[in-house]
Amino acid sequence: MNFLRFKKFWPVFVIVLAVIIFFKAFLFAGKLPIPADTIIGLYHPFRDLYARDYPRGIPFKNFLITDPVRQQYPWRELAITTIKKAQLPLWNPYSMAGYPLLGNQQSAVLYPLNVLFFIMPFPMAWSVLIVLEPLLAGIFLYLYLRNLDMRKEASVLGAISFAFSGFSIAWMEWGTVLHSALWLPLILLSVNKIVSSIKYKVLSIKLWSFVFVFALSSSLFAGHLQTFFYVAIFATVYFFARWIQHGANKKTLFLYLLLNTVFLILTSLQWASTFQLIGESARQVDQADWQKEGWFIPWQHLAQFVAPDFFGNPTTLNYWGVWNYGEFVGYIGIFPLIFALSALLFRRDKKTLFFGLALLVSLLFALPTPLAKIPFLLDIPFLATAQPTRLLFIADFSLALLCAFGFDALLRHKKKMLHEVGILAFTFLFFWAFILLLGPKFHLVSVEALSVAKRNLLLPTGLIGIATLTFLGLTLFSKNRKISLTLYAIILLVTIIDLIRFGQKFTPFTPKQYLFPKTETIFFLQNQKGQFRIMATDDRILPPNFSTMYRLQSVDGYDPLYLRRYGELIAASERGKPNISPPFGFNRIITPSNYHSKIIDLLGVRFVLSLSDLSSPTLTKVFQEGETQIYENKNGMPRAFFVKNIHEIRYPNRQEAIEALLDKNVDLKETAIVEFEMPRDMVIKREPFSEQSIGTVEIEEYFANRVVIKTENTGDGFLVLTDSFYPTWKASIDGAKTPIYRTDFNFRGIFVPKGTHTVEFFN
Repeated sequence: MNFLRFKKFWPVFVIVLAVIIFFKAFLFAGKLPIPADTIIGLYHPFRDLYARDYPRGIPFKNFLITDPVRQQYPWRELAITTIKKAQLPLWNPYSMAGYPLLGNQQSAVLYPLNVLFFIMPFPMAWSVLIVLEPLLAGIFLYLYLRNLDMRKEASVLGAISFAFSGFSIAWMEWGTVLHSALWLPLILLSVNKIVSSIKYKVLSIKLWSFVFVFALSSSLFAGHLQTFFYVAIFATVYFFARWIQHGANKKTLFLYLLLNTVFLILTSLQWASTFQLIGESARQVDQADWQKEGWFIPWQHLAQFVAPDFFGNPTTLNYWGVWNYGEFVGYIGIFPLIFALSALLFRRDKKTLFFGLALLVSLLFALPTPLAKIPFLLDIPFLATAQPTRLLFIADFSLALLCAFGFDALLRHKKKMLHEVGILAFTFLFFWAFILLLGPKFHLVSVEALSVAKRNLLLPTGLIGIATLTFLGLTLFSKNRKISLTLYAIILLVTIIDLIRFGQKFTPFTPKQYLFPKTETIFFLQNQKGQFRIMATDDRILPPNFSTMYRLQSVDGYDPLYLRRYGELIAASERGKPNISPPFGFNRIITPSNYHSKIIDLLGVRFVLSLSDLSSPTLTKVFQEGETQIYENKNGMPRAFFVKNIHEIRYPNRQEAIEALLDKNVDLKETAIVEFEMPRDMVIKREPFSEQSIGTVEIEEYFANRVVIKTENTGDGFLVLTDSFYPTWKASIDGAKTPIYRTDFNFRGIFVPKGTHTVEFFN
């Protein structure tokens, strides 16, 4: 009985075993699949913590992977912590004077698998979330391939090649991109089931309808909008292809449209939040130049489909290709690549045609072809800001499917494979000869780079040799079942070993104590009273979003969807003049360093961190840990305060507002630059504003979604709160709603009548 069970479930066992082997450092040594070594190896004050034993910093494995600890991990941790407090994680007050948390998408606030964070410690739950990526991707693709009548061996090979493909490995530790991608095979499987069951299986339709909506919603909630966009487009095209193939039944089409409507309703909160933030962000005006090298996959980097480290590897510090490695590596293994190419060349069926076309289209738009440049030349919304290299997801997914088709053909028609493999082996050898013999002659690669390429082509060459011998053995011993089974096992084993070796070379596993440790600098800042912000004059100190992990409010930030108004404000501050013309030069990463600016004072920056001595009459050194020095800014303004004067700006007039803000004759402690709609709001009189009364302000409560302020004033006054203005925020005075005005270019202001009042800002 046990043998029969193993025989039935051995494919799943192989996938699980491959995942266990890949994550053995986590499962058996307690190391976390997160690049925490970059925290203590690259940045202060964490380097100061280990400076005695590692004066040059603790060695880190992969300098290319910092985003997971600079973005995804802090955002998710903040979101989960907020939910545990029975609050909706709408706002992040710890970066860039506050900006949306739910809307930034990558926080993955609503992802169903977040349930893990409520049953185990956060670092452990995050690690399990990463482990689930190749596991679920492999199992879902295996089930889909079996539904396409692929043999078990072929289905396992396809599943493994996708689960540990170049795309999967490159984005695995982000915890968002691959989670958005892994639901695609389950979506396609549910489409197959719905289309084939519409006429006679009501229960099956209900089950797979639920699976379809759940998988599609999970792909969106997982936290990467661009990947979800590819999933949704691919699934839609696939549905119509299958729908036409099954007779274009109207009931099926109606059901599909109904399920997508249900999906849109269920995910409406995420859509509404994300699109609103996109509209308020600088996404369209401050992005990297799409014409620069590396925006598309360079033609020469197609070599990484054969030899992932042909251009070197960031972990061995010998990478000489175009920036960056992770965007271009489409490796799925030598055996799988051969099978995929054989399917493209020699199979003649609709499945191969569909996924072959998907591969072709994905590469046409990922490579610098004339077709790929159209969305950018036409400035098509969303597409014009999406880096096309991420289409490697569709390319690798399609190759994994084609790999299974090719292997399935081998299992069914062994004798035809020798001719096919001979052609493919000759092609590879020609490629090898071209690089080695003609590369230096035509100056395609430098001598130093050629040595790296030669070294990193040895393994692929050895694997192509093993593949050739394996296929030859299958041809010669096609009638010997034991030998054939052994050779099939070799194909699977070699592929698993090859992909795990490739993946583990790139993927860091780090000790738990490296993950956001506390230092004396952190303790010092956390122990300070009141509401204040910090900034660093060097991007090697507490990089953007790190402060979120310590609940310290910072003026920096790292997010593709940062608020445009805030970006313009900081651009003017850094330039030292009222110039808010894009591009701002941030490219997603805002790190203000001009501590002399009056805008920095307005932001309430109380502490300035530096690695060198600062000389300024407004700064006083108050703490030092190793190389990290902390200066207190005497001119930092309070978070909330009354002003005497109001400088009126007729909205919208960004330029006039920023010019008034940076006017040397305007004291921002006494004057607020307030923007009013046209015509001016009815609650405000049309005559010029008289001098406002200055009262006392006390912040009683300060939470992410709610700020409560106690005011006392002998006359009518105007209250300024230097948190970012955003349309979702509302205000009330003693429970009665009052309008919020965009103040001092990016912040909030309200009119408060005389007397004692409780003012509340809520989101």
